[in-house]
Amino acid sequence: MVSASIELLPVPGIPLVRAGDDLGELIADALADAELELRSGDVVIVAQKIVSKAEGRLIRLDDVEPDADAISLAAETGKDARLVQLILDESDHVVRKRQGTPERPGVIIVEHRCGWVHANAGIDQSNLEGESGGAALLLPIDCDASAARLRADLEARTGVAPGIVIADSAGRAWRVGTLGIALGSAGVEAVQDLRGQPDLMGRTLEITVVGRGDELAAAAGLVMGQGGEGTPVVIIRGLPPYLGNATAAELIRPGQEDLFR
Repeated sequence: MVSASIELLPVPGIPLVRAGDDLGELIADALADAELELRSGDVVIVAQKIVSKAEGRLIRLDDVEPDADAISLAAETGKDARLVQLILDESDHVVRKRQGTPERPGVIIVEHRCGWVHANAGIDQSNLEGESGGAALLLPIDCDASAARLRADLEARTGVAPGIVIADSAGRAWRVGTLGIALGSAGVEAVQDLRGQPDLMGRTLEITVVGRGDELAAAAGLVMGQGGEGTPVVIIRGLPPYLGNATAAELIRPGQEDLFR
């Protein structure tokens, strides 16, 4: 049964995160300061960026030595060769590329080593304190594992084991604009298979599989924002229980089923 309403609760007071910070502690402290308490059934949406920062995924470009392939692709796309090297290092292969110039860089679409098809392997250079474009933030090594660790940490600190979704923003084929997607999850069914269930008219659903993790990430994005809002943690409250073992990794369509690669 679907709840009559849900709440999107921003968690204020999360400080700028640095390598080695304990996200569970930062979130628990922010909840206490805001007089917010986790409840059973809550889902905590956490911006990928603070997870990556805490896990030390910030790379200084001056420490990157591009190889011949990166230099060639950088010349073709108008990107910094050091950034292109990081993109290639984080990827299994290049799916698409578009020419560009330094004034208007092109596009590199890759299959990330974790399976996501992403522009620039999800590497970000925005909102990096004190770096002024001289660094890049990589995605976490294993987002589902990061979500599981954070869930266990919050349970130990608060007595409640919330669902966790690690969210990032991404563009979509055929559509303009970015929206939140789930890169990692724990304690919430990221993929909900409705096949075999009846629809409103009693007809058996045959193909309906819901990307619940992406829906949750996109909903939180309305509060979290994608610019300078500084709200990297949002609680979604009032959801029906989406329990199961389907993690965010299961949101990735297998290559053999992808008609557009």
